Amino acid sequence: MNKNFSGVLVVLLILLGGGMGIWWWTNGQNSQAPGSLTLHGNVDIREVQLAFNDQDRITKMFAVEGDRVRKSQLLAILDSRRFKQAVEAAAARVAAQAAVVARLVAGERPEDIQKARAEMEAAKVEFQNLERNARRIERLAIKELVTHQERDDARARADAARDRLQAARKALELTLAGPRKEDIASAKAILEANKAELALAKKELIDTSLYAPSDGVIEARLLEPGDMASPERPVFTLALSNPLWVRAYISEPDLGKFYLGMKATVQTDSFPEKSYKGWIGFISPKAEFTPKSVETHEVRTSLVYQVRVFVCNPQDELRLGMPATVTVPLDQQTQLPSEKTQDYCRSSE
Repeated sequence: MNKNFSGVLVVLLILLGGGMGIWWWTNGQNSQAPGSLTLHGNVDIREVQLAFNDQDRITKMFAVEGDRVRKSQLLAILDSRRFKQAVEAAAARVAAQAAVVARLVAGERPEDIQKARAEMEAAKVEFQNLERNARRIERLAIKELVTHQERDDARARADAARDRLQAARKALELTLAGPRKEDIASAKAILEANKAELALAKKELIDTSLYAPSDGVIEARLLEPGDMASPERPVFTLALSNPLWVRAYISEPDLGKFYLGMKATVQTDSFPEKSYKGWIGFISPKAEFTPKSVETHEVRTSLVYQVRVFVCNPQDELRLGMPATVTVPLDQQTQLPSEKTQDYCRSSE
């Protein structure tokens, strides 16, 4: 009888211990500090596919997977020979057209004006001489001392000289007036078009060098020297180190407790002894069904809202996809202004 009682007592103790363990697991694991809310999520970052803006063969590459790069750091270059030749050709067209514009704006040279005036004076003297000769022959023709043919030839020569004089006078007037305004405007427009072509050629030459658009880590090197690059073929995949956030979800009953700019603390299993400063930077305006990767206390069909907790990462310890625990104190009176977030991160270094 005592043995049976002892056996029943052992079973009861085992059941009691198991029940307490289950209660601790379901309540102790989900417990959170008073006056705060705990969220579970994963570290998230943005990725950029880096490609050249033109097509040619890659000659050099200066980064490999895992390299940390800075904004404006040179990563790779293309064969730039044809781009340099295009710049030289465009520059020559600009110089030639600039000379045309300068000539039109300056007008005719003094030597050209003197030449036109001299030609007019010569035409004037010739006309006067031939006109006097024609009149003299006409008087002789009246006296029948010359033939009618000689009279007509003399008059024709005088009339032709008069026409040449008028042409020389008009040429002098045009020389003194200078180029037409329309011609100058047209030449200037052509010059501006040539300058635009030169600027485009220079931009295409600059685009033969690929630079990092922001700080980050080279995640993948997709091409190698000798490969034909193009805007459709990425060369690198760059993981941006800023901004970095934890993507988590909050249930609808807790939505009213959150607002943008709230300070938060982030912890990870990889560095359990460390805490990272953060702040609520995004709250989704729409609800969604609970993702399967999210563990909440509600049923799977509950609606949740995505939040992004931006986090300071001064030692570059947080990685994409790393599980993280976010603690948000609920007794905050003020929010963190967006323009102060960088100072907030620097104060945590």
